[in-house]
Amino acid sequence: MALKGLDIFKLTPKTNCKECGIPTCMAFAMKVAQGALTIDKCPHMSAEALETLGEATAPPMKSIVLGAGEAAYTLGGETVLFRHDKTFVSQNLYAVNVPPMNADEAIPALIKTDYERIGEHMYVELINVAYRDDRTVFLEAVKKAAATGRTLILEVDDPAVAREALELTSGKKPLLNGANESNYADMNALATEFGAVLGLSANGLDALYDLTAELEKLGNKNLILDVGASSIKDAFANAVQIRRAALKDGDRVFGYPALVNAAKLAPGDVNLQVALASLFTLKYASVIVMEKMDYAQALPLYGLRQNIYTDPQKPMRVEPGVYPINGADENAVCATTVDFALTYFIVSGEIERSGIPVNLLISDAGGYSVLTAWAAGKLSAGSLSRFFKEADVDNKIKNRTLIIPGKVAVLKGEIEESLPNWKIIVAPNEALGIVKFLKELAG
Repeated sequence: MALKGLDIFKLTPKTNCKECGIPTCMAFAMKVAQGALTIDKCPHMSAEALETLGEATAPPMKSIVLGAGEAAYTLGGETVLFRHDKTFVSQNLYAVNVPPMNADEAIPALIKTDYERIGEHMYVELINVAYRDDRTVFLEAVKKAAATGRTLILEVDDPAVAREALELTSGKKPLLNGANESNYADMNALATEFGAVLGLSANGLDALYDLTAELEKLGNKNLILDVGASSIKDAFANAVQIRRAALKDGDRVFGYPALVNAAKLAPGDVNLQVALASLFTLKYASVIVMEKMDYAQALPLYGLRQNIYTDPQKPMRVEPGVYPINGADENAVCATTVDFALTYFIVSGEIERSGIPVNLLISDAGGYSVLTAWAAGKLSAGSLSRFFKEADVDNKIKNRTLIIPGKVAVLKGEIEESLPNWKIIVAPNEALGIVKFLKELAG
């Protein structure tokens, strides 16, 4: 169990500091207990003490690195059950299952899901290739999936076939998801040899616990736990109990990231898989496997994940700049709003619905909503004037009509003084009126 507060002083004499003869100084101990410093920052601790304290002060859930190079991802490392307690650490990953017999069609389809939202690159991070008796077809699919540069999940429980698949993905640190009660020794040896993360599954939570403990005895702590696919109810219960055991009860045997295969829980039902992926994004899968992932499935899932794994104390912001909508060019009218992501997506969505070309100008408003930014002085005639100069708006856009948010209509006169060459128009108070307003404005 992780040390808390002054518990860090309750250590055996073998962990004493070389210099002072006590476990560590009070100031340093408090920093370590609060998570502000790691124990290895002390210059006087012996190697033995560092090993003992490092294990004790590490997060109850281990951090696991899956993949290599630019396709490397960190999973786990969580310290709380609820996001409102503290920001979650490592966002979950979405995987798409590639049927070996249909790899040529499935792989290009999943690669198409690739876009950017609020400065974050959204795409399918993992490709799951499952072995279904035909060794040649499976290995060919693995070869094609590996050529995409994405990190792979090798769903195979035959050690001989697993070895061949790992040889095809050498150095890419895939997830070898196939260890169970009957083959764990051989699969562990393979995962260790090839530097792969090992995925475990068992018949029930108790059996999974015992299997995890056995692998830890073999020295492998580079694991991901498959919660199973016997039923949605059992998968959800297992995911929650694994996380609670590690974080609340301090049982480090279950202190590993979890994998949920939504494709197995709801085969053929993509809509239900999306719903399950949403559920397990919240509680508590680190890897979620689905049958497909096009833009329609990705948009809600990635948006949810981005919200969950963003610091709740720091609002999501859109980068300041000029955003052409509906094919807007230099002759299109301009509209402005704040950089608060929710406001941006609501306003831009309504502008898109109108079909009218508009250059949406986003200035730096501190990530606040319109009224909050105005009250804080972040949205003003002066801030807009500075933005126009920094973004070189006058030289980029010939149209001289600027639409401002209806809730700050009071700024109209000041903005007209700051931007004398611009015609200032006040938009409706609510985004719901934007479509009608723009259509009437365009005539």
